[in-house]
Amino acid sequence: MRPLLSAIAFLTRVPVGRFAEYNAEDVGRSAGWFPVVGSLLGVVYCAFAFVLLGHLPMALIAVLLVVAEALLTGALHMDGLADTADGFGGGRSAEDVLRIMRDHAIGTYGGVALILLAAFKIAAFDALLWQPNWPHALIVIPALSRWSMLLLTTSLPYARQSQSAADGMGRAAMLWGTLSIVVLMVIAGQARGWFAAVAMVSVTSCFGLYCKRRIGGITGDTLGANLQLSECAGLIVFLWTTQIA
Repeated sequence: MRPLLSAIAFLTRVPVGRFAEYNAEDVGRSAGWFPVVGSLLGVVYCAFAFVLLGHLPMALIAVLLVVAEALLTGALHMDGLADTADGFGGGRSAEDVLRIMRDHAIGTYGGVALILLAAFKIAAFDALLWQPNWPHALIVIPALSRWSMLLLTTSLPYARQSQSAADGMGRAAMLWGTLSIVVLMVIAGQARGWFAAVAMVSVTSCFGLYCKRRIGGITGDTLGANLQLSECAGLIVFLWTTQIA
């Protein structure tokens, strides 16, 4: 139970810390539970949307879903996307990129990235909620995007000299996370989920190679950025393959 609580405490703002204290090593050992936490967030999003459907316009519900994501996760991965955009956009050398990403202030690149992300997700959720099987997407996509983080932590080194929770996210976490994803996909029973997984692996592979070339590996910010990029890819797939079961 402690690894799951550590994963929830790390990835969300759900107040479970009083039940399980955790440190960087605990987070590393809990990484295999990341996809499960993603699916639990998806269940919350679904419940939230079910309550609002029929009472509010779809576009407004889509906006509130993005707000719910920001509140439940503390905008952790949105911040990672903004910092990554600022670092890669403004830095020339690897040292410049890493230094800029450490700065908590959001620059022009980060601001534009957040605006585009919010606009994209609002439009995608608005279109998705008109489909009969939208709950499948809201549950599967957050799970897959958190699994994509394990692909990077398993295959790439940490780019900074300091210690990180990513150091403890090894093959065991990848194995357990992949198993949980396979179980979820089999239960969901829709081909679109597998197509979304392929798209996310492709995005993660390309982004990982880019991070390797620019800064020699990954950081917490790039993991958050990859999560958001993967979710966008997954949403595109679910909207593109509307007619596929």
